[in-house]
Amino acid sequence: MFAVCSFSRLVGVSEADFDSTIADIFSKRCIECHNSSEPNGELNLTQAEPFFLGGASGKAFVPGNSDGSLFIARIESGEMPPPKNGKSQKLHESEIQSLREWVNSGAIWPQGRVLDLFDRSSEVRAGRDWWSFQPIQNSQNSGTSSVSLANPIDAFITERLAANGLSPAPAAEKSIILRRLYHDLIGLPPLAEDIDTFVADDSPDAYERQVDDLLARPQFGERWARHWLDVVRYADTNGYERDAEKQNAWRYRDWVVNAFNSDMPYDRFLTEQLAGDELPNRNESNVIATGFLRLGTWDDEPNDVAEYQYERLEDLVHTACTAFLGLTVKCARCHDHKFDPIYQDDYYRIGAAFWPGPVAHRDRALNGGPTQEELGFDVLGWTDININPSPLRVLKKGDIHQPLHEVPAGPLSSVKQLNRPFVPKANDAKTTQRRLQLAQWMTDPSNPFTARVMANRVWQHHFGEGLVRTPDNFGFNGQRPSHPELLDWLATELMAGNWQLKRIHKLIVMSDTYQQSVSHPQQAEFMQVDAANHLLWHANRRRLDAESLRDAILFTSGQLDLRLGGPSFRAPINGEALEGLSLKGAAYHASELKDRLRRSLYMFNKRGLVVPFMTTFDICDNTIPTGRRESTVVATQALAMLNNDWVHEQSRAFANRFLSACDVHSVRIDIAWQMSLGRKPTDHERTFAEGHLRRQQENLEGTHREKKVGDVEQFAWASLCHVLLNTNEFLYLD
Repeated sequence: MFAVCSFSRLVGVSEADFDSTIADIFSKRCIECHNSSEPNGELNLTQAEPFFLGGASGKAFVPGNSDGSLFIARIESGEMPPPKNGKSQKLHESEIQSLREWVNSGAIWPQGRVLDLFDRSSEVRAGRDWWSFQPIQNSQNSGTSSVSLANPIDAFITERLAANGLSPAPAAEKSIILRRLYHDLIGLPPLAEDIDTFVADDSPDAYERQVDDLLARPQFGERWARHWLDVVRYADTNGYERDAEKQNAWRYRDWVVNAFNSDMPYDRFLTEQLAGDELPNRNESNVIATGFLRLGTWDDEPNDVAEYQYERLEDLVHTACTAFLGLTVKCARCHDHKFDPIYQDDYYRIGAAFWPGPVAHRDRALNGGPTQEELGFDVLGWTDININPSPLRVLKKGDIHQPLHEVPAGPLSSVKQLNRPFVPKANDAKTTQRRLQLAQWMTDPSNPFTARVMANRVWQHHFGEGLVRTPDNFGFNGQRPSHPELLDWLATELMAGNWQLKRIHKLIVMSDTYQQSVSHPQQAEFMQVDAANHLLWHANRRRLDAESLRDAILFTSGQLDLRLGGPSFRAPINGEALEGLSLKGAAYHASELKDRLRRSLYMFNKRGLVVPFMTTFDICDNTIPTGRRESTVVATQALAMLNNDWVHEQSRAFANRFLSACDVHSVRIDIAWQMSLGRKPTDHERTFAEGHLRRQQENLEGTHREKKVGDVEQFAWASLCHVLLNTNEFLYLD
């Protein structure tokens, strides 16, 4: 009788009024425990009917009488919500008063209104109202900046700076800007003559011409392929004990290089990697792109074949959603996501797109993937091995022995504007077409994640930090964007420009913000306001990553081989590092010297044996997607640069570049500085160099009497070159 009486009063109630108070409180403070699946105390606060019926303790409330309502009493006492980690979770007095007023007014609940765990963001989790789940806004700078700025990026930045009493740093010196630009766009330093020419060129379009030139070079694709390979956990081997080679994995790497060089639209770039085999008139290149799905670790002898099938599925869901959406969807494999509005069903909806393919155990030589006949090409690729797969079921707590209900393939349900199931495949389709539909969902202009995530990745590699400083996590445990309007503007520009990334690169590097100095006249004062430089009032000093450092050393020594593409080379590894392998030295053989001089992008990436020098300088973990590498400063880095045999070898090659070509002492010093640092030495540096050479020759003459004078001189110059390779100016970008 009570429930019927209450329901008669629900029709026509404003949902907005209910949402602004009661729904907000219930969603944030109560529904984690009192939900529809496992309601504590049998009290379900997600819908009107179960709430009105009450729980194990009886009726929860008396309409019109808050003093006589049990749930009000327990809330006021602090019993509910219960303490957490020894801390009280008692509602605020304003929240309690709102609930009292609601009960006293009849506890009216809008008809059909259903609450859930993700209805609202709270202090402990994100809801569907979380910033990254909201549609991308076509942001326009408000125009309040007092300065007329040609680049909209600068307008967004300077407006925020002004609002916080800050101002941008002056432009860096032209030589510094050019070195920064070279490393960011092609991953290599400029030649000294390139710097001199640029510094002397006062024409207004000099910098833009440099930008256009670098964007058009083939080394651009190599540089930006390296960033993407981190995200897709690229390696040349499977991992696990045998760590067998993934045959033809390098062809995927070459595909990425070519995609960036040709400025392939990002929506196409995404689609080919997820579903290149499902495209009309597919070709070998399309199928090579699907190597993205084959790059993960693979165990050819899993302990439990059935369990391992779900582990492989988790890798696919995790990599695809992290790379393209910046979300940790894999956390919903066993239960609804603890922090983000991602249901367990959502994990399996996306997983169902890959379900026909992640077989647990096939011929060892195939690395668990489809055969050449199934693919249509002899490549490391992906396709559905069963176009009518068995249904995928949700697993209770992720346990394969506790299957629950079936789920059809589909997208994340919390993206409301795109929450629609995938359609069945056409009768004549050779695949399920599910991955293609997943790609189409991701690249839909209404999807709030895809363009934001990629725009943020591009920004990050130009500034050292993204506008969202957690590029792989746009959820609750990630950081919010420092400039949300700018991020949305960049995402909008990316989509409006046919998803072509070179245009976004140019917009960014042409900005005054990008060309700032690392130093600011008011450095000490501004550090008190924004020590982490979230507002970008100066440029960030950045250490070269492992690959860029190795490439820069080879470039400076004159040894770098700029051949594009092809199979990976194996760098030499010290014997001590091989001792832990079951086959020891027989497990790994370095390539010939001519191949070892190539760019680090092409270095054989063996999961069980990473080159120690690269590890020292923070090469990323290649078993998981990595959108942001660590950048540490530790003693082992200095020791590696000072003592590593390969670095000494390159120092000698560096010295030999100019010793035979010039015999004038002072000119040699100038050349050494220009080749390594892109500038001439200062008077103080010249004095240091002369003293270092003199002392080294004296020391060497005393210990190597049998050596020729020329040998002693060469060793002394190699020592000076070694010092230059160890300077902060060589190792860091200003």
